[in-house]
Amino acid sequence: MGIIAGFMVPHPPMIVPDIGRGGEAQIEETTKAYERVADEIAQLEPDTIVITSPHSIMYADYFHISPGSGASGSFAGFRAPGVRFDERYDEELVSRICALADEEDFPAGTMGERDSALDHGTMVPLWFIRNKYKEGKIVRTGLSGLPLIDHYRLGMIIRSAVEALDRRVVFVASGDLSHKLQEYGPYGYVPEGPEYDERIMDVMGRGAFGELLDFDSSFCDKAAECGHRSFVIMAGALDGLSVRAERLSHQDVTGVGYGICTFYPDGADESRHFLDEKLASISKELEAKREGSDDYVKLARRAVEAYVARRETIKPGSELPDEMLTTRAGAFVSIHEHGELRGCIGTIGPTRNCLAEEIIGNAISASTRDPRFSPIRPEELPWLEISVDVLGEPEDIDSEDELDVKRYGVIVTSGRKRGLLLPDLDGVDSPQQQVDIAMQKGGIGRHEKYKLQRFEVIRHY
Repeated sequence: MGIIAGFMVPHPPMIVPDIGRGGEAQIEETTKAYERVADEIAQLEPDTIVITSPHSIMYADYFHISPGSGASGSFAGFRAPGVRFDERYDEELVSRICALADEEDFPAGTMGERDSALDHGTMVPLWFIRNKYKEGKIVRTGLSGLPLIDHYRLGMIIRSAVEALDRRVVFVASGDLSHKLQEYGPYGYVPEGPEYDERIMDVMGRGAFGELLDFDSSFCDKAAECGHRSFVIMAGALDGLSVRAERLSHQDVTGVGYGICTFYPDGADESRHFLDEKLASISKELEAKREGSDDYVKLARRAVEAYVARRETIKPGSELPDEMLTTRAGAFVSIHEHGELRGCIGTIGPTRNCLAEEIIGNAISASTRDPRFSPIRPEELPWLEISVDVLGEPEDIDSEDELDVKRYGVIVTSGRKRGLLLPDLDGVDSPQQQVDIAMQKGGIGRHEKYKLQRFEVIRHY
């Protein structure tokens, strides 16, 4: 059969009466829509319910799929220990998903189980579903810190596994919307909050899944959304299919957005291969950027490509500008892939004979030795965006008041510990935030004495 329906649902624990204790009345519209979803799932009688949850186990560079024969959970953490769940996993489907991921060298599987208990992002949807439909096993998967494109690809892999086993499967994408919709809400208000909710409900209400891949990560972070990547996985599971989408509800009365939509596939549609479209567009943009990049970035790219593909360390050539061969300076090489940081390594001051050698060494380190990321693989090379920052001389400053996040980078030093943050970075909006991140990178606590320095950079794209 395949994916027979998809549902976008929130997971506020308060919607469960034993937890809300009357407070759930304020989101009655969401409750009624949820009841309809549960009724529709019961009518569909699926073999398996695939649930993606932001509160399942999550890794920066890996999708965790819950292993084993099943799992239990309760709302004891929300003062309702009597509301319990005992779920069976579809082990055969999990095994097929993992096998397909391995075949594609895709970072997903059952490794890294830290806590087998069901999370509330899984249990809230199940509370409604199990009140109407007791049958069917589940598959539970978490999200990751990988780009949206990879979340979409995971959905495609899940769909392939479902079809290979001829399962009847409904896909439940669990996730709240923005957490910053009202001043009185638990997380406050930012303009990006209601902007995100309006935009995501429009996109999902139209079933315009390709537009999900256009949401900027910085915008999503500012909006403090919860479920976007969950929705993207579901979209991938419906790739290449015509979809009948219906918006059932949206509420923001608690300061957190709760949206519910339903999606029913309605045959193949060649115009809805959104990942292919996105990759083609990105490829065209990257080619234009590569052609327009300067000598600094072209050198860094050549260094990355030679080392990643052939383990070859290139030498500076005489065709480079004199300034790169005669100047000595610190430099940072930053690598992004599909809008997400993939590596960034640099030197505060010169450590090599010339700036060209500094760039080559740091480009190799950024692509293979950044401890935050796995080494870049050859198949990733076409999708990389590279920039080079050449650092000016640091100068001592007395306070954060002398910083400008757009103009200056910051160095925080405490004894032998030192943290640095470059200027003009997405999501860094204030000097205090800039210093806090630099201190975190350097392992410096707020209680420790530290000194500040600022520096300017020349950024090359």
